[in-house]
Amino acid sequence: MLPQKKNPDIAELARGKAGRLVGHLTGFLTTLKGLPLAYDKDLQEDKEPLFNACDTVRLTLLALDGMVTTMVLDTDRMAEVADSPYAAAIDLAEYLVSGGMAFRDAHALVGSLVRSAIAGDGSLEDLVTADDRLGREAAALLAPGMSVRRRTTPGGAGPGPVAVQRARFAEQLDSQRSRLGV
Repeated sequence: MLPQKKNPDIAELARGKAGRLVGHLTGFLTTLKGLPLAYDKDLQEDKEPLFNACDTVRLTLLALDGMVTTMVLDTDRMAEVADSPYAAAIDLAEYLVSGGMAFRDAHALVGSLVRSAIAGDGSLEDLVTADDRLGREAAALLAPGMSVRRRTTPGGAGPGPVAVQRARFAEQLDSQRSRLGV
C-alpha cells in the first residue's frame, strides 16, 4: 500500500520482545517473593521463562547487530527533513497553548495552516506570519534547527540534553569495556 515507506521492523520487534522479557522477569520476581527460606517446587517454574529469555536476547541481539551493521544513513535527507518547517508544527501549537489557546484548537489551527501550505496557498512561514494569532514571532519558530534547539529538558532531543546523554553513555560504555577487559 505504501511501497516507499520503510518501517524499522527489527527495531520494532526488539522493542516488542523487551516487553515480553520484562513480563518474564516480573513473573520470576513474583515467584521468588513468596518463597520461604528453603528450596521449593515453585522454582521449577523459573526454567521455561529463563531459557526463553536467553534465546530471545541472543536472537534479538543478532538481528539488531545485522540491522545496525547494514543500515545506511542518508544524512543529507535527514537534515533536509529535520529542517523542514513542517517538522516544527508542534512548536506552533505549543506557542498558541502558551498564549492560552486550548491544545485542541491550536492543533486544528496549525493543521489547517499546514494543509494550506501543502496545497500551495503559500509557504508555511508566510501563512503563519499573516495569521493574527501567530505572526512573525511564531514564524521564527520555523527556522531550520530552531525546533530541536528549543528541546532543553533533561533527556530531551536538544543539543544540550543529547550531549549530556552521550557523555553519560560514553562513561558507561568505558566502564563496561574496562569491566569486561575489552
